[in-house]
Amino acid sequence: MQHVNVVIADDHQLFIAGLKGMLVDVNGYEMNLLDVANTGEELISILKQNVPDLLILDLNMPERDGLDVLGTIRDQYKSLKILALTMYDESKIVKSAFKSGVDGYVLKSTGKEELLRAIAEVLEGKTYLGKGVSLNSVMEGASRKSDNAFHFEDRFIKKYNLTKREIEILRLISLALSNKEIAKELFISDQTVSVHRKNIMRKLGVSNTAGLIKIAYDHSLI
Repeated sequence: MQHVNVVIADDHQLFIAGLKGMLVDVNGYEMNLLDVANTGEELISILKQNVPDLLILDLNMPERDGLDVLGTIRDQYKSLKILALTMYDESKIVKSAFKSGVDGYVLKSTGKEELLRAIAEVLEGKTYLGKGVSLNSVMEGASRKSDNAFHFEDRFIKKYNLTKREIEILRLISLALSNKEIAKELFISDQTVSVHRKNIMRKLGVSNTAGLIKIAYDHSLI
């Protein structure tokens, strides 16, 4: 039986408790829970101390959410298997997660059997796409712009009082770029990107990267 070290990143305690119980039933694997992270920052800190074989990652967490930390994690821990376990099924978020390096994507509404199958397939080096997440939605074109898209965009900018720079950064965030990558693209500092990201979140009334991507997609900005 193969020994597998696991880290869970999620901020819902009851969900974590249930997930811990399921891990003992993964056929062919002896699962050892190394640690649990409740925030993105806590996850980064844990990984510096103990690198697991498998990370089960929620995309919606306080401080730095899953999508925000994914790029950093994938750059630093190439061999780490990452399974996104989340409530988000929007195509842009799914595509961003895969682009940022997840090996599998499963919805929290899934059943136990599918979750265990997803874990096993990810550990085998396969890519897993859970039920309810359409392959077409992952592969479909990013553009939904119509003939009047630019007028629609203008109304969106005015409604939320966004600057031209903030729109640029929102689009780059939606392409799953990290703060460092956005800074390089726009010739500004990481800190400046971080400030813009926080201002955009405040103006749009969202608390994480997934929320930003959903709004950008819903308003045909990407």
